[in-house]
Amino acid sequence: MKKISLSNLLAGLLALAFSLPLVAQQADLQYFRPWNKNGINVFEPSKTAEQPEFKGMSVRIGGSFTQDYQNLTHSNKAVYAPSSATNKLNKNYLYGYIKAEDTTSARLAGFNLAMANLNLDFQVDDGIRVCLENYMSARHHNEFWVKGGYIQIDKLPMFGNPQWFTDLVRVKIGHFQPNFGDQQFRRSDGGNALFNPFAENFIIDAFTTEIGGEVYLFPAKNIMLMGGMSSGFINGNILKTPDAINSNGVVQTKRTPSIFAKVAYDNNVTDGLRFRLSASVYHNSNSQRNTLFAGDRTGSHYFGIMEPATIGGLPISIGTSPSNPATQAGPNFTSGRFDPGVSNRVTAIVINPFIKYKGAEVFASFDFIKGSVYADVSDGEWMKRSWNQVAVDALYRFLPHEQAYIGARYNTATGEARGLGDITIERTAVSAGWFPTQNLLLKLEWVNQNYKNFPTNDYRYGGNFKGMMVEAVIGL
Repeated sequence: MKKISLSNLLAGLLALAFSLPLVAQQADLQYFRPWNKNGINVFEPSKTAEQPEFKGMSVRIGGSFTQDYQNLTHSNKAVYAPSSATNKLNKNYLYGYIKAEDTTSARLAGFNLAMANLNLDFQVDDGIRVCLENYMSARHHNEFWVKGGYIQIDKLPMFGNPQWFTDLVRVKIGHFQPNFGDQQFRRSDGGNALFNPFAENFIIDAFTTEIGGEVYLFPAKNIMLMGGMSSGFINGNILKTPDAINSNGVVQTKRTPSIFAKVAYDNNVTDGLRFRLSASVYHNSNSQRNTLFAGDRTGSHYFGIMEPATIGGLPISIGTSPSNPATQAGPNFTSGRFDPGVSNRVTAIVINPFIKYKGAEVFASFDFIKGSVYADVSDGEWMKRSWNQVAVDALYRFLPHEQAYIGARYNTATGEARGLGDITIERTAVSAGWFPTQNLLLKLEWVNQNYKNFPTNDYRYGGNFKGMMVEAVIGL
């Protein structure tokens, strides 16, 4: 959203320091998803659960902090391709090499940049809550950065709290993450990694923030309907867009809003058995740069993995230097992920089933994506490329209050990548975690990811990375 000046950052940190004694007595907020372990497997805040009594405006200061240690090895089988006519170093070398003969296999081990979030929640009136989310340190933006903020209205105290609104309606307005799919409630978001049982998000990671609004209806027990509209941009944009044919000669460079909707059924069927099924759709018919699959301002928790050792055809020297752009975490923040490249036109559908029986749970995601960029033109027509993604998490939570878990994830993404043809990326991960307290989580993950059907001259041809991740998380 925006950067914060050093003076404002220092002022905020001082305010936070003087507020720390208040954190132990956190305010009880209405229609609120906790930031600690109590928020696990909470999706949209409940509309029917008993809510705390409103006793005047209250403020809750919270934060999330994550520190990773990684020990990952990546490799490829790409053919030799010179960096330039004068420099014969292979541009398909992988990042992290020490000597030329080791460039097709390199180990990246060490502590990654610690990520931290600052969350400010305000109960401003009965049934009216405001949330302001901030990134204090992240891989993509390691300066203080405002993620966004929104107001959520579950009651109308200014109109005498009509019961029909309290029971049936919710309105959300501001700059926030559209409610697209259920994986957003389980993914890592910078320092906020407590809800994710694994170290990373899906290969195709749906995340963006846009300015808009959502209206929720709760017409019957266990059923939720939502419809929303947003700007289609990650930032504000008031510039007039030329109503003209673009440089590819086909598509008008218009600016259109994003329209999205969701339906969910969530029921505790019997004692210990819960079933949820949701379906979401997101559509933007024409955008200069939509970021539904490229809007993360924190970045992957796999640092440097499957990244080339060159940028713009310029090789980095033997023994890489942090001053070189190729070695910086920020510009390469999507390590291990893949952007389907649908920034100008996109239609995405995701179906998410979730089953939990006592300590055992299964969460799955079935994604169907169609879209394109302005250059996807064939025979005078704007062509759409398709992507499918499947992800399945299976976990077992045990010990009193489900303080520990073991789990496995299978994730595969297949589709037509621009300039690469039909490709597949496949990931398998196993994980274990332990909650010493409601606010602390320690994870251990083993991951193995393969890149299939990439062209032989692409640095990801025959690509693979595997290894171990250790992650410590705090959520307040």
